[in-house]
Parts: sequence; structure tokens; C-alpha cells
Amino acid sequence: MFFQRIKTKGLGHNAYMLGCGDGLAVIVDPRRDVDDYLALARANNLSIAYVIETHRQEDFEFGSASLAQLSGAKILGGTHRLSGRVDVALADGEECKVSTTRLVALATPGHTPESMCYAVYPADSGDQCWGVFTGDTLFVGDTGRTDLSDPERTAENAGILYDSVHAKLAPLGGQALILPAHGAGSACGGNISQRDDSTLGVEQATNPVFKQSRAQFIDQKVREKLPRPPYFTHMEVVNLDAGRALPPPTGQRILQPQELHRRLAEGLLIDTRSPEAFAASHIEGSYNIWLGGLSSFGGWIANDASTIFLVVDEGAQAPAAVAALARIGIDGVAGVLAKGVAGWREAGLAVEASGTTSALETSRWMEDGDVHVLDVRDDMEWEEKHIPGAHHMFVGYLEANPLQVPHERKIVVHCSVGHRAGLAVSILRRQGFSNVYNMLGGLTAWEKLDLPLTGSDRQ
Repeated sequence: MFFQRIKTKGLGHNAYMLGCGDGLAVIVDPRRDVDDYLALARANNLSIAYVIETHRQEDFEFGSASLAQLSGAKILGGTHRLSGRVDVALADGEECKVSTTRLVALATPGHTPESMCYAVYPADSGDQCWGVFTGDTLFVGDTGRTDLSDPERTAENAGILYDSVHAKLAPLGGQALILPAHGAGSACGGNISQRDDSTLGVEQATNPVFKQSRAQFIDQKVREKLPRPPYFTHMEVVNLDAGRALPPPTGQRILQPQELHRRLAEGLLIDTRSPEAFAASHIEGSYNIWLGGLSSFGGWIANDASTIFLVVDEGAQAPAAVAALARIGIDGVAGVLAKGVAGWREAGLAVEASGTTSALETSRWMEDGDVHVLDVRDDMEWEEKHIPGAHHMFVGYLEANPLQVPHERKIVVHCSVGHRAGLAVSILRRQGFSNVYNMLGGLTAWEKLDLPLTGSDRQ
């Protein structure tokens, strides 16, 4: 039996290809750019029979429609109206047989109303479930968030999710592999394990949804404060129709510095270099979103109507940057700066720098009382531990909620290591703050120096 997980860095997303016998295969929860899946099928002489959707994904745009068109596959999903476009709709308990492999649909609402899981029974496993595609219902070490469909019903949805896991997944047996749609780094869960591999048995011994009572689990989910990126709403709409085909690759057009300079007022400039490189020299008004974070954070400052210009460290990175934005439905990349900031500088155009500092220097500034420390991690990270005397605002909210701090005040921004702080620094500079510093190394460095911390795990 052929089986492969296809990971998408930056989204914490997992898609899967499963060979079912006689050269037929299924793909589960594909992202929008589908060439990797088609290449994998060709390399293994597999025909894609079905594209399976576990639920209407919020954090990336589906490639289901494109795969169906290019491979002749049928789209398989649930019967709930929010399942959107499907060719084969399976109700709870119904099955689809692909060659010698049975796929049994299990309705598991809670994360979203239409969430489905699919239990896999290869011919040689008999009545033993080999594995289960759990979507965002059950992760390794966690479960999906329950606030997306309606924040006011977070507790109700948590109870529904708890019941789904215990009634539909637990009976499949401890031997069954857990095959979730997301891993660590996803915005769809709060504490997903760094491990990719697990079984129902391992989860029953370790996962809070199995270790806690129903009331305890609901309470945990209510206290789970996860940011909801604005592009999620757009993903919900386009994924009702199984996603859209990618546009022609015009976004990789190379723009010479003088042309970009003339066109800057047309849109947003995103610099995808490291926070250290950005701090040393960048174009005024640019946002700093590191390449690996484009899919996670690009949707906080841009949307499907934005015109975007890109700065990359090396020209070969341009396709990856364009693809990262396209995966969250942002297709408005108008071009990439030729030779990056070096080319801009060599053309005689102005560059600027921003400040950096260290954890040790920040601690000394705090002792002198001459600094406003801003923690831009998410709420859960802040509540777990933070620097005493620091202020907090998640980086995603900073654009729409400017700091109420005098512009001449020294501001030190930090996250866990420095990447999100790099974005925050660029946002603050656009808002007119010039005396702003990225604390490189972030809270990781602060903790290694055994500097003071406070929070729930320090009490």
C-alpha cells in the first residue's frame, strides 16, 4: 500500500496520498498548488480516483477543483450544506470502496459543523482500522479550535467535539494511525505536538480530549484564546466551491528598482528577508514578513484585493513567496524587486535601518525605566509566561490598533525568537515610530539568561 504525507511549511498543513490498490489513489485535503500531488502520482504510477475533503478548511485554499479537472478525480465530502461542492457525498457511517480499500465516513462536528473523518480499512486489515484521516477534529496532542463557526458557541461546540471524538474515533481502536490535516504551527489548534506520527492508543494516553472530563475539556476550550486571521473568512467562501485554479504566474515578473519606485504607491511592499537583514537595510514603508511566515502572516496585512510587491533574499525564492500567498487566496503579486535591496541601493535609491537589541540589553533598559517593552506573541503564549512589566498586543492586531505611546519613546518589541517581532517593528515604523527595536532571540534568549518571568506556569 502506498502512503505519503505531504507537508506544507508555513501553514502546518498535512495532505495525504493513499494508494488503495489496482493503481488507484486518493488525496486528502490538498492545498491550492497541486503540482506536487500530480508529480507524486506520476512517479508512483497512480491514478487519482478521489479528492477527499475533511471539512471546509479556513486557513488555506483547496486544490480539490484543480485536481479534479486535471486528473479526472471526483471530489468526496460530507452531506452537510457547508461541505460545498462535492461529487460524492457520504453521510455518517456510509462507505466508499476504492479498489480493495474501504473508506468509512464519520460525522465528527465540533471544530466546524461539517467536519468529517474517514476511517481506512485496507483489504488485508480485516475489521481492524488501519488509520483515520481526522481533519481538524483530532490532532497529535490536541484537538481543533471550537470558536471558528461562532465565538459565542465555543463552549457548546467544545462539548460537541468531545462527544464526536469519544463516540466516533475512540471505537476505532488504539492501533489506528492518526492522520490530521494540521501539525505544529497551524492556526487551527492551540497546542499541537511537534510530532507528526501518532495512534489512537497514544492519544488516548496523552491527549487532553481523552484525559479530561467533558466539563474540563469545555473549560479548556473556552479559555483557549487563538487569533483568527481575517483571511479565514475568504477561505470559507472560496472553499465552498473546492477552491480556485491558480492564476497565470505573472507575480514572478522582475521589476527594476526605478520601476518599482514609481509604482510603490499602487500597493504593499513585503520584504521576505530575515529580521536581522531587514533591520540592517530596507526600503521605507515595507513590511517585514519572513519567507516561511508568508502563509501565516501575509493574510494579516494583505487580502485578495491587494496589489503586492515583493523583496526576496535571492531571486530563486520568488516562486515560493508567490505560492505562499496564493495558498491563502492572495493572488495580487505584481512583481519582485530585481537584485533585492542591494539592487535598490545600487540604483541610488534611499534605504533605512531599524534598531535591534538583545535580551540582556533590554533588561538593563528596563532597570533604567527608559523603555516600553511590547510582547507580540499570541494570548496563550503571553498568559503562559511573559516579562514582568511588559505590555502585550498580538502582532496581527497591531496594524488596526496603533500603540498609544509617544512616538519619541523607546520601544522594544519581542516574540519568541524575533520573526513576528520583525513584522511588528515594520508596522510600527509605518505608523511613525522611529525609536523601535527588535529584541533578537526573543523570549527564548531571555529565558536562557534566567531573566525574570511571570505567568501561569510561574505561579
